[in-house]
Amino acid sequence: MTRKIKFTKMHGAGNDYIYVDCTKYPIHNPEELSIEWSKAHTGIGSDGLVLIDKTTKADFSMRIFNADGSEAMMCGNATRCIAKYIYENGLSNKSEISLDTLSGIKILRLQIKDNKVAAVTVDMGAPASELVDFAGDGKKEMTSESITVNSDTFVATAVSMGNPHLVIFVEDIAKIALSEIGPKIENLPIFPDRINVEFAQVLNENEIRMRVWERGSGITQACGTGACATLVAAIKNKKIKGRKADIIMDGGTLTVEWEEKSDHVFMTGPATKVFDGEIEINN
Repeated sequence: MTRKIKFTKMHGAGNDYIYVDCTKYPIHNPEELSIEWSKAHTGIGSDGLVLIDKTTKADFSMRIFNADGSEAMMCGNATRCIAKYIYENGLSNKSEISLDTLSGIKILRLQIKDNKVAAVTVDMGAPASELVDFAGDGKKEMTSESITVNSDTFVATAVSMGNPHLVIFVEDIAKIALSEIGPKIENLPIFPDRINVEFAQVLNENEIRMRVWERGSGITQACGTGACATLVAAIKNKKIKGRKADIIMDGGTLTVEWEEKSDHVFMTGPATKVFDGEIEINN
């Protein structure tokens, strides 16, 4: 038996996902559908699939599946798009929405203009050290530690924003062959659950250029949690003097601040609707 599923394609700074309201269209096999729908030529084309649903823990819940079918803990760009989807589809008229994710409850603050969501600030919570057994003597904090891939040695910092990131600062980001080095770092034995990889170049005190290789999706135009991890790593490594910067990615720019008082990271950026669509599935 076939049934029709309505979806919305949205992107946050170029990080694009397929969004489905599961209160109307239950999805029973998201892993398979994310792989099928994410394909550029035979599917809808995206970085993955995002399911929006109700929950007793918050206003709404989010589940996110990468293009390879693996389930992600968190996605900052997707949270902003969900806020826009919820408000502009009349699911809520609140300007502050709580969202239940696999990495905890996130608070979304909507900037509304002419009854549209112009931007969203997400309280991403407090960052944590991603513990790594990089020396073979037990897991520990990884800040400014050297890793070698083939003949290349990089100085890297591991940060958790509810999902794992490895941030590497370089002098010239244009010289990084991300499609070649990204998957090698993602799958290093010291990261048994794989890891998101960010290469970053500090442009000035207020701007950092960043490119990302996301585990399960490959090169993406942007990564919200990766932008947050990059700012945290920049502060930890004294790459910038302040606690706020614009993170410039292939698909756009996010403003990220690590608030000293609360220890929380706040991410602000746009969310864009691309189109609505309908697709048939066999279940």
